[in-house]
Amino acid sequence: MENAQIYIIVALCIYAAAMMLIGVKSYSKSKTLDGFLIGGRKVNAWVTAFAYGTAYFSAVVFVGYAGQHGWNIGIGAIWIGIGNAVLGCLLSWLLFADRTRKITRKLGTKTMPEYFEKRYDSKNMKIFAAIIIFVFLVPYSAAVYKGLGSLFSAVFPSVETWVWMLIIACLTAIYLVAGGYIASAYADLVQGIIMIVGVICLVIAVLCHDNVGGITGLFENLKNFRPIEGDTNPVTGDQLSSIFGGSSFKFLCVNIMLTSFGTWGLPQMIGKFYGVKDTASIKRGTIISTAFCLIIGCGAYLVGSSSRLILDGKLPEGGVDSVIPTVLIEVLGNSIIGLILFAVIIILLLSASMSTLEAVVLTSASAVAVDLIPAVSRKEIKPEKQMKLTRILCLAFIVCSFIFATMNIPIIVSLMSFSWGVVSGCFIGPYIWGLFSKKITKIGAYAGMISGLATVGIATLVISIASGFSSAAAKSPEMGVCAMAVSLVVVPVVSYFTRKTAKDNDRIDKIFECYNEE
Repeated sequence: MENAQIYIIVALCIYAAAMMLIGVKSYSKSKTLDGFLIGGRKVNAWVTAFAYGTAYFSAVVFVGYAGQHGWNIGIGAIWIGIGNAVLGCLLSWLLFADRTRKITRKLGTKTMPEYFEKRYDSKNMKIFAAIIIFVFLVPYSAAVYKGLGSLFSAVFPSVETWVWMLIIACLTAIYLVAGGYIASAYADLVQGIIMIVGVICLVIAVLCHDNVGGITGLFENLKNFRPIEGDTNPVTGDQLSSIFGGSSFKFLCVNIMLTSFGTWGLPQMIGKFYGVKDTASIKRGTIISTAFCLIIGCGAYLVGSSSRLILDGKLPEGGVDSVIPTVLIEVLGNSIIGLILFAVIIILLLSASMSTLEAVVLTSASAVAVDLIPAVSRKEIKPEKQMKLTRILCLAFIVCSFIFATMNIPIIVSLMSFSWGVVSGCFIGPYIWGLFSKKITKIGAYAGMISGLATVGIATLVISIASGFSSAAAKSPEMGVCAMAVSLVVVPVVSYFTRKTAKDNDRIDKIFECYNEE
């Protein structure tokens, strides 16, 4: 383990130097608000595609989801990775990327709340959207910190978890505050390359392990697997080898829908489309991003599904969150080449999480600096002051997320469970219908937002009264899926029964002209 720690420290120093260099180099391109938030709308296909993919996958996916679902479900968990690539990435790019790029340019918007304000002519809707982003995305970033801190603590048991979280916070702050979206996008490109190399190497190492025996051996050995005596969560070989998840099929479907369709309404994901250079870049980016997500998603869940074989069915002391770190040590800890790969994988997990962190922090900071403060104060803030305020808030949100992660504040921990479902459930209907239909009204958009939030809120209250809050938190994926479905249905239905004025019709006609201008 000491040798592994040395390799990891060396790799971490090289990585940190690269990230700081990117931040310094990007500073000159982020002196305007447009440059800081959306890269001046001149970002190419490769950079945007990797920015989208790396924001999608964090250490929570590898350490949490892949480890937990791979251990409990088996080979069928790979469908989550496939679903994320096809539904969460490919379909999102095909349906929304070009339309989002065109309409946000026409409206001159840089954030999701700004889009709602100008698409539906409502400042109050912008304020409501900004509050939702702030309340639910900052706690989500705290969860990412905790995941990373736990991972590094498993490798460096003598170092406190908060120390690693502080290092990660400082590193994120340096290049994000200095270079904004451009720095984060180019950092994502570097991080994405590291992630691809790391996942491919890890999958090869796992498949070559004696207990796995390649692809054919993986299926055969999973089918023949028998739980060890005393296993508190025994799973049979038939379950682990079932291609469609066996008895966990319903659970699998819910998680695929939440983690795939959820991205359709998340501002930190949709925001990647604002800065794409042109339609040609969208077409290339669709292919690149989908390929990236297939490699990362399927690779992560493949490793997780082999974990019971590699660990001989013994769940590590740290529970399912320790499955992937323990697999890494078992597979890569016995040779110099393996230790080098181990260091690369740790940097992979760091890269995945930092890309998610920067996207969430930039989204949260812009929601407050660009959307909330000017709307509440009712004063026009000069772009230069907004620029400084956004940088300061980026730093403030990084600090807040770090504090929340170290303090284990109950309300913050609770909000983490619902973050994806609430944010996407509120935004998905007004955002998507606003792109495609002229008939959507302001009241319809409001109804979609409120119904999405109410779906999660009412369900949480009812389940908490009946069975306790922990049961409600366990049902948060189902609530999130329901909230998204409700929002998508409510927006057009309410719009059908409400009217727009002639002025609204003229304004919306002019907005939709953007789709015919190129």
